[in-house]
Amino acid sequence: MRAKRRGEQTGPSPTDRGKAGSKYHVLCDRNGLPLHAVVSGANTHDSRMLTELLDTNPGVRERHGQAERPRRRPGKLHADKGYDYPRCRRYLTGRGIGVRIARRGVEDSQRLGRVRWVVERTMAWLLSFRRLGLRYERSRTSIEALLKLACALTCLRRLP
Repeated sequence: MRAKRRGEQTGPSPTDRGKAGSKYHVLCDRNGLPLHAVVSGANTHDSRMLTELLDTNPGVRERHGQAERPRRRPGKLHADKGYDYPRCRRYLTGRGIGVRIARRGVEDSQRLGRVRWVVERTMAWLLSFRRLGLRYERSRTSIEALLKLACALTCLRRLP
Protein backbone atom coordinates (compact mmCIF):
# COMPACT_ATOMS: atom_id res chain seq x y z
CA MET A 1 0.00 0.00 0.00
CA ARG A 2 1.39 3.34 -0.94
CA ALA A 3 2.29 5.69 1.90
CA LYS A 4 1.83 9.42 1.47
CA ARG A 5 4.94 10.22 3.53
CA ARG A 6 7.70 8.14 5.01
CA GLY A 7 7.15 6.72 8.46
CA GLU A 8 7.62 3.55 10.45
CA GLN A 9 7.16 0.27 8.57
CA THR A 10 7.59 1.85 5.16
CA GLY A 11 10.20 1.02 2.59
CA PRO A 12 10.87 1.68 -1.08
CA SER A 13 8.24 -0.17 -3.09
CA PRO A 14 9.71 -2.38 -5.81
CA THR A 15 6.61 -1.87 -7.97
CA ASP A 16 5.96 1.87 -7.56
CA ARG A 17 9.17 3.66 -8.59
CA GLY A 18 10.74 3.36 -5.14
CA LYS A 19 7.98 5.31 -3.37
CA ALA A 20 7.39 4.63 0.31
CA GLY A 21 4.93 1.84 0.96
CA SER A 22 3.83 -1.00 3.23
CA LYS A 23 2.74 -4.62 2.95
CA TYR A 24 0.02 -6.33 4.92
CA HIS A 25 0.54 -10.01 5.70
CA VAL A 26 -2.74 -11.72 6.62
CA LEU A 27 -3.53 -15.13 8.10
CA CYS A 28 -7.12 -16.14 7.37
CA ASP A 29 -9.30 -19.21 7.76
CA ARG A 30 -10.77 -21.27 4.93
CA ASN A 31 -13.78 -18.93 4.68
CA GLY A 32 -11.63 -15.83 4.31
CA LEU A 33 -12.12 -14.37 7.78
CA PRO A 34 -8.90 -12.62 8.85
CA LEU A 35 -7.42 -14.19 11.98
CA HIS A 36 -4.18 -12.23 12.30
CA ALA A 37 -2.33 -9.54 10.36
CA VAL A 38 1.08 -7.85 10.52
CA VAL A 39 2.58 -4.84 8.71
CA SER A 40 5.99 -4.59 7.06
CA GLY A 41 7.82 -2.24 4.73
CA ALA A 42 7.22 -2.67 1.01
CA ASN A 43 10.83 -3.73 0.49
CA THR A 44 10.55 -6.64 2.97
CA HIS A 45 10.26 -10.00 1.24
CA ASP A 46 7.17 -12.09 2.02
CA SER A 47 9.20 -15.09 3.15
CA ARG A 48 10.89 -13.03 5.89
CA MET A 49 7.54 -12.21 7.51
CA LEU A 50 6.20 -15.78 7.69
CA THR A 51 7.76 -16.55 11.07
CA GLU A 52 6.55 -13.28 12.62
CA LEU A 53 3.05 -13.82 11.25
CA LEU A 54 2.76 -17.30 12.75
CA ASP A 55 4.69 -16.65 15.99
CA THR A 56 2.59 -13.62 16.95
CA ASN A 57 -0.72 -15.33 16.15
CA PRO A 58 -2.89 -14.99 19.29
CA GLY A 59 -4.83 -18.17 18.53
CA VAL A 60 -8.45 -19.07 17.91
CA ARG A 61 -10.69 -20.90 20.34
CA GLU A 62 -12.50 -23.89 18.88
CA ARG A 63 -16.28 -23.56 18.86
CA HIS A 64 -17.02 -26.98 20.35
CA GLY A 65 -14.31 -27.14 23.02
CA GLN A 66 -14.36 -23.95 25.06
CA ALA A 67 -12.30 -25.52 27.87
CA GLU A 68 -9.42 -26.26 25.49
CA ARG A 69 -6.58 -23.83 24.95
CA PRO A 70 -6.67 -21.69 21.79
CA ARG A 71 -5.37 -23.20 18.56
CA ARG A 72 -2.25 -21.18 17.66
CA ARG A 73 -1.20 -22.86 14.44
CA PRO A 74 -3.14 -23.80 11.33
CA GLY A 75 -3.41 -27.42 10.23
CA LYS A 76 -2.46 -26.52 6.67
CA LEU A 77 -1.04 -23.34 5.13
CA HIS A 78 -1.71 -22.32 1.52
CA ALA A 79 0.70 -19.67 0.25
CA ASP A 80 1.84 -18.11 -3.01
CA LYS A 81 5.24 -18.34 -4.69
CA GLY A 82 6.71 -15.61 -2.48
CA TYR A 83 6.93 -18.15 0.34
CA ASP A 84 8.56 -20.96 -1.70
CA TYR A 85 11.92 -21.08 0.07
CA PRO A 86 13.55 -24.00 1.90
CA ARG A 87 13.67 -22.11 5.21
CA CYS A 88 9.91 -21.45 5.05
CA ARG A 89 9.17 -25.09 4.29
CA ARG A 90 11.50 -26.28 7.10
CA TYR A 91 9.90 -23.85 9.56
CA LEU A 92 6.37 -25.00 8.70
CA THR A 93 7.13 -28.72 8.80
CA GLY A 94 9.03 -28.23 12.08
CA ARG A 95 5.90 -26.73 13.62
CA GLY A 96 3.72 -29.54 12.25
CA ILE A 97 1.88 -27.38 9.72
CA GLY A 98 0.90 -28.90 6.37
CA VAL A 99 2.65 -27.10 3.52
CA ARG A 100 0.78 -26.14 0.32
CA ILE A 101 3.02 -23.56 -1.36
CA ALA A 102 3.08 -22.88 -5.09
CA ARG A 103 6.47 -23.67 -6.63
CA ARG A 104 8.62 -20.96 -8.17
CA GLY A 105 9.36 -21.49 -11.84
CA VAL A 106 6.19 -23.50 -12.44
CA GLU A 107 3.57 -21.57 -14.38
CA ASP A 108 0.53 -23.75 -13.70
CA SER A 109 -0.91 -23.07 -10.25
CA GLN A 110 -4.58 -23.66 -11.00
CA ARG A 111 -4.94 -26.43 -8.42
CA LEU A 112 -3.61 -24.23 -5.62
CA GLY A 113 -5.38 -21.17 -7.02
CA ARG A 114 -8.75 -22.69 -6.20
CA VAL A 115 -7.94 -22.24 -2.53
CA ARG A 116 -5.70 -19.16 -2.56
CA TRP A 117 -8.34 -16.89 -4.11
CA VAL A 118 -9.94 -16.78 -0.65
CA VAL A 119 -6.88 -14.91 0.66
CA GLU A 120 -6.97 -12.52 -2.31
CA ARG A 121 -10.64 -11.80 -1.57
CA THR A 122 -9.79 -11.15 2.08
CA MET A 123 -7.11 -8.68 1.03
CA ALA A 124 -9.65 -6.93 -1.21
CA TRP A 125 -12.05 -6.70 1.74
CA LEU A 126 -9.34 -5.15 3.92
CA LEU A 127 -8.13 -2.73 1.25
CA SER A 128 -11.66 -1.50 0.70
CA PHE A 129 -11.03 0.56 3.84
CA ARG A 130 -9.54 3.72 2.36
CA ARG A 131 -7.19 4.42 5.26
CA LEU A 132 -5.45 1.10 4.58
CA GLY A 133 -5.42 1.34 0.80
CA LEU A 134 -3.80 4.77 0.81
CA ARG A 135 -1.71 5.03 3.94
CA TYR A 136 -1.81 8.47 5.59
CA GLU A 137 -0.54 7.43 9.03
CA ARG A 138 3.14 7.57 9.77
CA SER A 139 3.42 5.62 13.01
CA ARG A 140 3.48 1.85 13.16
CA THR A 141 1.04 1.65 16.06
CA SER A 142 -1.69 3.61 14.30
CA ILE A 143 -1.47 1.61 11.05
CA GLU A 144 -1.47 -1.68 13.00
CA ALA A 145 -4.49 -0.50 15.00
CA LEU A 146 -6.34 0.41 11.79
CA LEU A 147 -5.45 -2.97 10.29
CA LYS A 148 -6.76 -4.82 13.37
CA LEU A 149 -9.93 -2.69 13.30
CA ALA A 150 -10.44 -3.51 9.61
CA CYS A 151 -10.00 -7.22 10.41
CA ALA A 152 -12.58 -6.99 13.21
CA LEU A 153 -15.07 -5.12 11.01
CA THR A 154 -14.57 -7.64 8.20
CA CYS A 155 -15.29 -10.50 10.61
CA LEU A 156 -18.35 -8.68 11.93
CA ARG A 157 -19.73 -8.16 8.42
CA ARG A 158 -19.10 -11.72 7.24
CA LEU A 159 -20.19 -13.75 10.24
CA PRO A 160 -23.77 -15.07 10.09
